[in-house]
Amino acid sequence: MSETGNLLSILRESADAKVVDAIGAAIERGPDRDLCRINALAFAARHGLNEEQTIAALLHASRIGLFDMSWNVLCPGCGGVLDANASLKTVLKDEYVCALCADGYSPTLDEMVEVTFTVSPRVRKIAAHNPDELPVTEYLRQVYWGSGVELPEEGYEEAVEGFVLESVELPPGEKAILSIQLPPEFIIVFEPVTHSAQFIDVRGDPTRERQNLSLVFDKDHVHSQALGMRPGPLRIALENRTDRRALPAVCIAGDVLHGLLGRRRPFVTAKRLLTNQTFRDLYRTDTLTVDQRLKITSLTFLFTDLRGSTELYERVGDLVAFDLVNAHFRVLNEIVAAEAGAVVKTIGDAVMATFPTPDRAVAAALRMREAMRELNAKSGRDDLLLKIGVHEGPCIAVTMNERQDYFGQTVNIASRVQGLANSQSIFATGSVVNDAKAADLLHMKDLSPVSQGASLRGIEREVMVYAIP
Repeated sequence: MSETGNLLSILRESADAKVVDAIGAAIERGPDRDLCRINALAFAARHGLNEEQTIAALLHASRIGLFDMSWNVLCPGCGGVLDANASLKTVLKDEYVCALCADGYSPTLDEMVEVTFTVSPRVRKIAAHNPDELPVTEYLRQVYWGSGVELPEEGYEEAVEGFVLESVELPPGEKAILSIQLPPEFIIVFEPVTHSAQFIDVRGDPTRERQNLSLVFDKDHVHSQALGMRPGPLRIALENRTDRRALPAVCIAGDVLHGLLGRRRPFVTAKRLLTNQTFRDLYRTDTLTVDQRLKITSLTFLFTDLRGSTELYERVGDLVAFDLVNAHFRVLNEIVAAEAGAVVKTIGDAVMATFPTPDRAVAAALRMREAMRELNAKSGRDDLLLKIGVHEGPCIAVTMNERQDYFGQTVNIASRVQGLANSQSIFATGSVVNDAKAADLLHMKDLSPVSQGASLRGIEREVMVYAIP
């Protein structure tokens, strides 16, 4: 059996069989571009697979060496990859600038950092492993644009030709001349390797006199200030002062380009991966450095605690209580993972978990409450009484005590809300119950949250809390 076959056999021991079959078929028969920066959600949709099982399989596949994982900082405007990283630990800048959009962005883990998977060169060699040999159209598709830009499978090259007037491959240290006829459009001379752009606002009466422009590509400068020119002949002198090939292209920033970039699809964000139980289990110590503080604009926290756990040990004895508490932990872990969440930590008999969206946290909370009822029914007594609190909001991802954790007022409020809860009602804040998907879920289950103002310890303002009966 080949090395790839051996790795796929190992993968079958920890991943869903259908997903492994799809991965194996892609490695064996898929075109090169389908194995470069795989969008796990698009891969799952194309093959009719479960999203969470697909993400888990690709994480296991990366761990054993079938794929290389990449954390790509994206421009929220054009969807371009501003920085590609083998680990989240190297996302260190406070601001990333997109020359094509002429704007700077502070990276957040919600929509600005995607996680993709590329087949390892030891498994299969693909063109993207040598990006300096890709033609400009494929460089844009496989290297520059992120996996959230839904580029057409058919007619992609024709679409690029619809907005690229001229392009040239410029080896390191080389110069070139481009002569073009400027149309009365907004023009961008874009170089995707160095992320450089020169804007040309073409307007006014046409001219027959040749206009001139000189551009130098290096590692330190981008050309974003717009120049005014008239329709007519233009001579562009280009020089590549980098140690890599450059791919300058003269583009029309019009409907064709905007239409191509306007089609977006979901992708695996860094936030979603950090709240994935498989990722936390496999990459427990390989997330953030001690000094990193990365923003998340929206994350949902769920806290649980066993009510009267001390009395439980006194009532039924240490051994029985220990088994009951462990059974409760096993059930909660399974429910959290099934709802696309992750257990961040346990504190005594309490659990702190995160979810990418409020509705998944509410679904988990409802399942937890029902699971405790079932466990109690089996034992014939009400020993396991679970208090649950849920809150959503911004936070900061950090490393504390050598593990990935979260910090901020959202975490504090979620913990305090759990402290208000009783074993019958789940307590949640307005940002949770007012979420559209969470509200639909509660309505479908015929549950009407009851509001009440609450003063939470350490929180100055009164917080509106809702009891989910």
